[in-house]
Amino acid sequence: MQATEESIIKIQGLTREFGKQKALDNVDLQVKKGQVFGIVGENGAGKTTLIKHLLGLYKAEQGKVSVFGFDPVKNPAEVLGKIGYLSEQPDLPGWMTISQYMNYMSAFYPSWDKNLANNLIHVTSIDPDKKIKSLSKGQQARIGLCAAQAHRPELLLLDEPSSGLDPLVRKEILSAAIRTVIDDGRSVVFSSHYLDEVERICDHLIMFRGGRVVLSASMSEVLNNHQMITISSAELNRVGQDKIERLPGLIKLTEKRKEWYINCFSNYEELLPAIEKLSLDILEKRLMTLDEIFLSYCHEQKTLDEE
Repeated sequence: MQATEESIIKIQGLTREFGKQKALDNVDLQVKKGQVFGIVGENGAGKTTLIKHLLGLYKAEQGKVSVFGFDPVKNPAEVLGKIGYLSEQPDLPGWMTISQYMNYMSAFYPSWDKNLANNLIHVTSIDPDKKIKSLSKGQQARIGLCAAQAHRPELLLLDEPSSGLDPLVRKEILSAAIRTVIDDGRSVVFSSHYLDEVERICDHLIMFRGGRVVLSASMSEVLNNHQMITISSAELNRVGQDKIERLPGLIKLTEKRKEWYINCFSNYEELLPAIEKLSLDILEKRLMTLDEIFLSYCHEQKTLDEE
């Protein structure tokens, strides 16, 4: 679904430090109404810290955070009533039954849809009279997701929601959750380490490394404009590594078994003139997978100015 021009989240220059470590480093982003916005990065990259700022759990030390036009710290009622939230470890009251918990949650949201809540629970195939403490971790995550959706939130925040779910349940439940929100033109911010899920459901991707945004683009741009070009070691020696490193959008240059892999974030039509100018003899050219893109930016990757 195409996003409208209306931005429901605006973050400018957000920086957060814990001790001497920067959890977020001058982050800018906007999430538009109707977008499914995916956040990826290694553990400790800043994903959860960002989401806690959106919920008003952290106050911006530097920069600005706006959700639905409000500061979530100063105006929690105006923000939280429009958000559905599920974290990796949902904190559910174990002594309650599922039915009691859903009734309890309904008191916090004037827009709670009882029929939708019942339908969502029915889809899980879990007995609503069961006590929450008797549920598996995966079942608790599914119940938490039901509660996060039942008031038809304008924004659904999912912070590693698939933890504890087997692949089949992850696919079924997440697809249902996203359809419910998107069919009504609502928005999703989805943090996950399952890249296949992110690729399948998100239309925009932001990638964090060490608290910094290293990539922010539509999913179609990410998948269609990341190129992997393979050349021989002899070809690199002929042309010169310094010239290769000046190719447009170069992310990473690596060597393996006497072949060099050039990873670029660049439309091939823009990259082609530079390749032709160097008269590069290419062994292979192909688009990168999202896994390869992630590893290029985040896994033991030094930026060129650090090398």
